[in-house]
Amino acid sequence: MESLLQPKPYTEVLKRLATLQPDTKPLWGKMNASQMLKHCQRPLEIAVKGKTFGLKSNFIIRWFFKSSMYNDKPFVKNMPTPKGFKVTEDANFTNERDQLINLIEEFHKMRGKENWPHHPVFGFLTTEQWGKMQYKHLDHHLRQFKV
Repeated sequence: MESLLQPKPYTEVLKRLATLQPDTKPLWGKMNASQMLKHCQRPLEIAVKGKTFGLKSNFIIRWFFKSSMYNDKPFVKNMPTPKGFKVTEDANFTNERDQLINLIEEFHKMRGKENWPHHPVFGFLTTEQWGKMQYKHLDHHLRQFKV
């Protein structure tokens, strides 16, 4: 499994983002490209800024889904989006892409970090788990938009 903390996947994600266009249609889901960019910022903001977006943990979700966040199996299409991660309002494509790139860069610079914030749903995650989870989420949505 790739990690956003590794140089090659980090560079690949940035290149893929550069090819995304405002009018690119998704293969699945309801978000447009601008909304997807804003949505993808939220998990990074948990890691980088300690935000929680009102997300809460429960034992069943943590037990069933935590390892699926960073294992080698791709996310399924149309899986439910947590309420705090839903983006339904219009967003400016260029601004959202720039903000996402800034967060990706900031996250990548944290590759030597040892004391990560607890994830509001999954609790403690190692550096390796954070890196894999972030890559997996971004890859899922970039594939959604064929980039």
